[in-house]
Amino acid sequence: MSLEARAKPRALNRFAGADGLRRTAATRPSVWRAAMLLGLVSSTFSTLVSQFTAALIGRDAPVDWMSVAAIPGRDWALGSDPSAVAVALGIAFHQWADFSWAVFFFAVLGPWTARLRPRTIMLVAVPWAVFTSACEWLVLVPLFPFWQPIFTLQQPYWIGFLVHLSSAVIYPLFPWLHGRTGGVADRSDRRFMVVWSAGCVLVLTILGSLALLAANDREIPWSGHDLAADQTYIRHMHTHHAQGIELAQLGAGRAGDPHLRALAQLMVASQRGENRIFENWWRRWFKLPMQICSAQERAAMPGLLRPDQLQQLQSAAPPQFDALFVNLMTEHHKGAVKMADAEWRSRGDVRLRIMAHAIRHEQQGEIALMQGVSGTDAVRLAMRNMTADNVNPPE
Repeated sequence: MSLEARAKPRALNRFAGADGLRRTAATRPSVWRAAMLLGLVSSTFSTLVSQFTAALIGRDAPVDWMSVAAIPGRDWALGSDPSAVAVALGIAFHQWADFSWAVFFFAVLGPWTARLRPRTIMLVAVPWAVFTSACEWLVLVPLFPFWQPIFTLQQPYWIGFLVHLSSAVIYPLFPWLHGRTGGVADRSDRRFMVVWSAGCVLVLTILGSLALLAANDREIPWSGHDLAADQTYIRHMHTHHAQGIELAQLGAGRAGDPHLRALAQLMVASQRGENRIFENWWRRWFKLPMQICSAQERAAMPGLLRPDQLQQLQSAAPPQFDALFVNLMTEHHKGAVKMADAEWRSRGDVRLRIMAHAIRHEQQGEIALMQGVSGTDAVRLAMRNMTADNVNPPE
């Protein structure tokens, strides 16, 4: 037998041995340990990113965590001011979900995923974030097993996607973690880990610094293309929200239906948080104080209720209050949706437009929640609300 012929079986045996070692490693307890450790790191990273980024794009983090807490906690978690317990529950539930997805990806699917190299995981991270966030937003939360439509109707899909993407960013560290917990070590994994971890720390540092600067009234200046339109939108929506808070406080105090009272408290919290963001942005972006809307502006504002309508609700008898509250709040919300939709489609500052898209989704969803929409109807409506044109609706 020639030298070349004798060499081939040895080469094949070496390849089969290395591949077999990797296959065996994919079934070891070390895979589960590495997956759980990665889940802890990735969920914590996404929590910090979410917290730091929230106000930068017009989100009130405590209200968002409270909405997440309503998934397991139901109406109990909702309040006019997010409680520390509700916020903690929301963060814990979010971290449990992110932890579970990491364990599912690398441990349950370990025979296929535990042998992936970091660069391959990088390519898979985005579609995995799309898949997992869609599963939660479309099925797991509004349908089985939680049957809770508030999250899907109140928060647009892209918020969940960004949260899941920030978690999946950590996934490429799995090969190094696996090697450290008893798997097959690779020097290239350590080099990748150092670079990738440094990048993640840099991202957190930048976002944390921006959040700290914003908290001290030092934020990126206004950068839209229509200053007058953005200023008008902030003033009008701030005024509109002020009346919405007054309405919602009446509902929170007087509604006979406990679920409607809880929804009213959520409306108070959401609109208070958004008004604080409007006030902060105005103070940081513009030199002049925010002008009070004139009587003519208020009269032309879509959905803003007349004084006699407010008086009618205040004096309504208990048996008639709930139905009248739903009707008036629906009219009020539809006006806010129209204003936010116009801003979303404008040439204003991108942060204001992102916030406007979230407001229009939130208030369309709250109309549906007041009307008792749930299940698959809530999912279909939430999908429609994401892209609906509320400025020029179809005939």
